Amino acid sequence: MSLTGIALILFLLFHASMNVVALISAEGYNMICGFLGANWYAVAATVGLAGLVVLHFIFAFWLTFQNWKARGTDRYAVTSKPKKVEWASQNMLVLGIIVILGMGLHLYNFWAKMMLVELVPCTGNHELATNGVYWIAETFSCPCYTVIYLVWLAALWMHLNHGLWSSMQTLGWSGKVWFNRWRAISCIVSTIIILMFAAVAVAYCFGYRPCDFNDVVNVANACHAGGLC
Repeated sequence: MSLTGIALILFLLFHASMNVVALISAEGYNMICGFLGANWYAVAATVGLAGLVVLHFIFAFWLTFQNWKARGTDRYAVTSKPKKVEWASQNMLVLGIIVILGMGLHLYNFWAKMMLVELVPCTGNHELATNGVYWIAETFSCPCYTVIYLVWLAALWMHLNHGLWSSMQTLGWSGKVWFNRWRAISCIVSTIIILMFAAVAVAYCFGYRPCDFNDVVNVANACHAGGLC
């Protein structure tokens, strides 16, 4: 579970870094979307990532079940929470479920309208499949979606923050000296990742657009005007 979690964190760091480009250049962001697109390496990476996600959450549910089974009826004997135990560590399963639901929404808003359309053109508008900046603006122009995403990102932050440093412990890379250091590093890394995601959502929600945005989305607008979308 530790290795799958670290792999997912590295993917999120890459994905968040890619998203930040949408704040600088619409054309640059769309170039990245076009480069990844539905090329064999992107499809292979997507399949691999999906496998990692499935494995990660199977392990999570299995460990949670094992913990409940080990406690037996004793889990009702103590109702007070230890002071040094974080809320996130006691609710990782709940946070994980919120993360899964958020991922489902994210796949619906972006992957299903981009990579899926490239793989199966009849499922959507092929002209917009690599126009990622258009879909960012389309999605986050709705305040409700922005709020839902921010709630999802808050849950993801808590999940990552606890998960990263606990993974270091599981792998044996944490001792008395490095325990607090790993906790600090985990907080910094997870905060940077989430802030990058949140910055794009909030900026586009409040109407921010990079200077070349209008030029890039002209294709999308022409598509709508022609009744192709």
